[in-house]
Amino acid sequence: MIRFDFQRKRVLVTGGTQGIGLGIAEAFADAGADVVITGTRANGADYEDDLSRFTYIRARLDQPANRVALVEAAGPIDILVNNAGQSHPDEYSMEGYGHVIEVNLNAAVELCYLFHPALRDRGGCIVNVGSCASFIAIGYAPAYTASKTGLLGFTRAVADQWARDGVRVNMVAPGFIETRMTAEVRADERKAGNTLRAIPLRRFGMPPEVAAATLFLASAEASYITGQSLVVDGGLMLR
Repeated sequence: MIRFDFQRKRVLVTGGTQGIGLGIAEAFADAGADVVITGTRANGADYEDDLSRFTYIRARLDQPANRVALVEAAGPIDILVNNAGQSHPDEYSMEGYGHVIEVNLNAAVELCYLFHPALRDRGGCIVNVGSCASFIAIGYAPAYTASKTGLLGFTRAVADQWARDGVRVNMVAPGFIETRMTAEVRADERKAGNTLRAIPLRRFGMPPEVAAATLFLASAEASYITGQSLVVDGGLMLR
């Protein structure tokens, strides 16, 4: 087993209160990092999981003012993980579409811009959390698909531009992972069966598996990797 060492590193994981984000935050903390997470509730204690090992900052990332305030609240960081994201029940309405784009894409873009000076000064890096939807279409979720496809393009563009600053930017692209976001699919026998038949490994992924890929991309072992996307999907995209 590869053991990463992030002692003396400060990491910000947006949306780190549950699911993939929590798995990433826990993995960084286990590797010795000082981990800051964001969520939308008043306090970290308001969540079902124990978040006491992290510094919790309330931030509504759909609101630009909250994104600016997050920079001061978090302080200088070494690693930015843009994980916060959501879908909407009606992405075929402009209201639903716009809200998803604001959280999944615009917030991640602005946080990259806002934290870039500190990351440049500290030789830091960024890992954006995309999705298999960055590469394939999800017909019922055009906004989610567009946001994650846009995040892939943005990751590649700024990786090219910021390489001269010593800031690496990569993306991890999860497939179907056991989180609350996929709970509806997993609870429906027909949907779950159809999904699993499309995954060569015949199972859903787990948050720690996405976390391992994220830590690798943020580690010194990946020091010659930038502008890339690492897919963690059990082979889904082979179909």
